[in-house]
Amino acid sequence: METKKPVPRAILVGIQLDGVDDVAHEASLKELGRLVETLGYEVTGSVSQKRGGIGGLTVLGSGKLAELAAITGGTGVVGGWTAPQKSKARQRFESAEATLPEAPEPEPEGARRPEFVIVDHEISPSQARNLENATGAQVLDRTGVIVEIFHRHARSREARLQVEMARLKYVAPRLRESASGSERKRGVGAGESDLDLDRRNIRDRLAELKEQLANVQRDSEQRRTARRDQLRVALVGYTNAGKSSLMRALTGSEVLVADQLFATLDTTVRALKPDAKPRVLISDTVGFIKQLPHDLVASFKSTLDEALEASLLLFVVDASDPTYEAQLEVSRAVLHEIGADVVPSRLILNKIDRVDAEGRAALLARHPDAIMLSSKSPADVAALRETIIAFFEASMVEGELVLPYARQGLLGDIYESTRVLSEDFDATGRILKVRGLPGAIARLQRAVAGG
Repeated sequence: METKKPVPRAILVGIQLDGVDDVAHEASLKELGRLVETLGYEVTGSVSQKRGGIGGLTVLGSGKLAELAAITGGTGVVGGWTAPQKSKARQRFESAEATLPEAPEPEPEGARRPEFVIVDHEISPSQARNLENATGAQVLDRTGVIVEIFHRHARSREARLQVEMARLKYVAPRLRESASGSERKRGVGAGESDLDLDRRNIRDRLAELKEQLANVQRDSEQRRTARRDQLRVALVGYTNAGKSSLMRALTGSEVLVADQLFATLDTTVRALKPDAKPRVLISDTVGFIKQLPHDLVASFKSTLDEALEASLLLFVVDASDPTYEAQLEVSRAVLHEIGADVVPSRLILNKIDRVDAEGRAALLARHPDAIMLSSKSPADVAALRETIIAFFEASMVEGELVLPYARQGLLGDIYESTRVLSEDFDATGRILKVRGLPGAIARLQRAVAGG
């Protein structure tokens, strides 16, 4: 009988910086816990400390470091580090600090201790190394957790290439010498240490990935260009706000819906159902998160271009989350970074079924123009569909197309890109009165004329 592998255990480390209130700090730690659980780890608890910054050799102060080490079974000592000389005042302060909270009792013999320490900030490779020495556990920071989740959830070739690039950029500065640091490789590159060789391999792999990604993105750009004159809506917002559930409700498509962070990394494009005339395309984009690593924002820029090239953005927010305002700001900041903040948008307060009457009144007072809905309610989804169609209807114009009998192959494109109001025939061909976007009608007029 196969033995079930134990679930890795992790303890969270939060640093409450100056200017961050208790609610925001607790929300950030809770979100980190969900990220860690998305990796399949069990969160056993957390250690928090108020500090002015995350500098220093070990991120935590000596007292909190000892508390953390007692939980993980570490020594609390950073090997090879000599403490700087402290003033008498500083010694008295730390002595008084040490008498306040006692470190928790070590777990009973045989009990499993956390194998991972997860820090709710991006920390330097040397800080991670020092924490590992002191705690005896493997250390990951928030960026490392997000990169690993992206690595596991990427499905399309483009997403896998983008994630591997971001992962290698994260790993490269964190490579360490092997235990026998003087060991050398033979053959090509003789004289290089293992570390030098690893770094060179990463540089070569990054160059290879960059070239492959450029080819894939050229294909994606061609597909987006082909859809340029179509009506396009992009769902954007914080991870796990309910974008994929709303996408499924609007389009009837079997897109992945999961109650976990970053369930969707690949852009999915589907047509609005029931069919609208002309056809409306809905795009579900990768979710945003606080402190999204810059390399991931950069590498997913082509994915986010769906938002940049859309005619309408729907900002999907989990209205039942008490930190939804901060999440909305994060989403807007990322879209500003790629220049998509100029695209017309509507705010969607999703999961409203989880909000009581008093909460709904407060939301409406705060966001009078927002659309409150539940993606589980067919009536709410139908109303949103009508709102989308009305938005595009305001930009449409009427035009006439004369389709020669020799070019009847364009009829499908006409019916897909416009709404045909009437159809007549004469000796030259079909005469169609249509309604659609000016750009789409102009393109079709050039096509039927043979241009």
